[in-house]
Amino acid sequence: MRRLLSLPIVLGLAASAAAADAPKANTLTHKEIEDGWILLWDGETTYGWVSPNDSQWTIADGMIAPQAGKDGMLVTTSSFRDYQLEFDFQRKPDSKPAVLVGCGPDGETDATDASRRIELQNYFGGGWATASVSVRNGRVQSINYRTPGSFSSFGEKSAAADSKPIGPGQIALTGNGVVFRNIKLKPENMESLFNGKDLSGWKEFAGKKSKFSVTPDGAIHLEGGPGDLQTQGQWADFVLQLQCKSNGDHCNSGVFFRCRPGEFEQGYEAQIRNEFTAEPKQEYEIEIYDPKTHELKDKKKEKFTAVDYGTGGIYRRMPARKELSKDREWFGMTIAASGRHIAVWVNGVQATDWTDERPEADNARKGCCLAKGTVSLQGHEAPVEDLEFRDISIQDLTAPMTPEKKQ
Repeated sequence: MRRLLSLPIVLGLAASAAAADAPKANTLTHKEIEDGWILLWDGETTYGWVSPNDSQWTIADGMIAPQAGKDGMLVTTSSFRDYQLEFDFQRKPDSKPAVLVGCGPDGETDATDASRRIELQNYFGGGWATASVSVRNGRVQSINYRTPGSFSSFGEKSAAADSKPIGPGQIALTGNGVVFRNIKLKPENMESLFNGKDLSGWKEFAGKKSKFSVTPDGAIHLEGGPGDLQTQGQWADFVLQLQCKSNGDHCNSGVFFRCRPGEFEQGYEAQIRNEFTAEPKQEYEIEIYDPKTHELKDKKKEKFTAVDYGTGGIYRRMPARKELSKDREWFGMTIAASGRHIAVWVNGVQATDWTDERPEADNARKGCCLAKGTVSLQGHEAPVEDLEFRDISIQDLTAPMTPEKKQ
């Protein structure tokens, strides 16, 4: 996708932007981060989105809008299934913008399926409105709208809520004559992986140095290294959320997934290391594979601020793009894995967007691993290892679905 120009928005809608004393757009509160919300749009770039029809989008003053001349189409690179979606929008009276759910990477859906298309209404006099959308099995279940300062909302229900569920899919912004901001999502129907009392459902890899215990306030405590604490359950495609804290300087740990059960750290790793430099000084070699043949085509060297791939990076594959967490502070981590695509959010902001185009293998260390595997918490060999984990939950994107019933 061509780089977007930060030009003045030409839709004539920006004049209705929020007042200066309003909360900063495209940010999450501490409570929202703890509750599991993530930003789908960072307010500055199109990181984590693609335009399959090469439409041009303008970004300015924390807002994003399709440029005139072609219907806009902007699609998330990540897939989701059950979630709460919220976004602010303004639209021209004569425009017909929409948000799609459960669509493919090209934004395609069944045009006759109303439960996958959110037609943005024009009930608000051209000002900002917030849409809150409940999605189950990739289909819209309800839509509620509200305006700034309002104390009530009104809603619309999906017209096809009893049709066959379609499962995970991308989210797309479409149409023209519209401006968006504050696009955020909260995964729902999550299964807890940690009860806050003991290590039921987990198994420690024997013969290593790390010590895993449960703190009085209900967190898994890790000290020493190396070590590996693995779930007894296994998942292939999922959304995983947890809270982490590094109690030392640049403690080295990670969250492994799609791991080979009963083996030591044989899987993908979402890195934990809160160490970044002010300027991009660390040089990494990035492998480029053909997306069709999966042959290695090239290797390029890029510089990042992340040290040792940084918190939110995919270790050995893709460094985190920027610093989003600090030592001695709880931070949220969300990992979304669907097929070859993997994304990581730290404190609700996307840190990594990566597609594993390597040839398939039964071990993520050797190639693209699509098979289900365990989730594990890593203890790394280092002088000081002191970390905590809590609020660990997962949504299985491959779990059986049942048809929704009309309400």
